[in-house]
Amino acid sequence: MKVVILAGGFGTRISEESYLKPKPMVEIGEQPILWHIMKYYSQFGYNDFVICLGYKQYVVKEYFADYFLHTSDVTFDLANNSMEVHRKHAEPWKVTLVDTGLNTMTGGRIKRIQEYIGNEPFLLTYGDGVSNVDLKALVEFHKKHGRIATITGVNIGQRFGVMVVKDDGHISEFREKNDNDGKIVNGGFMVMNPEVFDYIEGDATSFEKEPLEHLAKDGELMVFQHSGFWKCMDTQRDHRQLQEMWDTGNAPWKIWE
Repeated sequence: MKVVILAGGFGTRISEESYLKPKPMVEIGEQPILWHIMKYYSQFGYNDFVICLGYKQYVVKEYFADYFLHTSDVTFDLANNSMEVHRKHAEPWKVTLVDTGLNTMTGGRIKRIQEYIGNEPFLLTYGDGVSNVDLKALVEFHKKHGRIATITGVNIGQRFGVMVVKDDGHISEFREKNDNDGKIVNGGFMVMNPEVFDYIEGDATSFEKEPLEHLAKDGELMVFQHSGFWKCMDTQRDHRQLQEMWDTGNAPWKIWE
């Protein structure tokens, strides 16, 4: 299965960093949060990525074009105009970087990468959130229930779209939050069947609104409930917290050596 990552937004609430780079390129440790997300998926055997770009897309493209420079020792022979890479480490990744437009909404970005997905189910997530969700169990759950879409539900503060969940995991309603809502929210880490493209009209479509709302009404949206770690890097405070976890060796999403 391919992994689609939404990485094209402006990241206005973390503007101190996103003024110079897109939010998925804000670093935790010495690597962008986008790299952390990809490393996590890779540990479950998912190495084929389609990244939806928009704001300052060239930063992401240059990062992958110069990946060895970021991860290896390098000798530059200026007199002979040559470069030698030492101890290079190559990730087993295939990365497709797609310009999905500067002002395109999340649904529109997904619609634009349809040609790279074809008629196969795919994984979908945001380029600013890390978790220790069991991706193997998530995919098995999606295959078992047979509906079009599965999203991971997490228990957290009421900042995102809210789901009304039945006992069997069926999402009967997806809507914007209000003051009376519970705490199960959309944490990303989704699995989609290709029929989901039929629910997206175009660039102006926010995936978290009409598509998910209509999928819920049609009985085609399920939740995989995750009670473990999940964190979205939405603000500078979030970034500092994730950085502290990494620095202290207490990063729950780091499952690689």
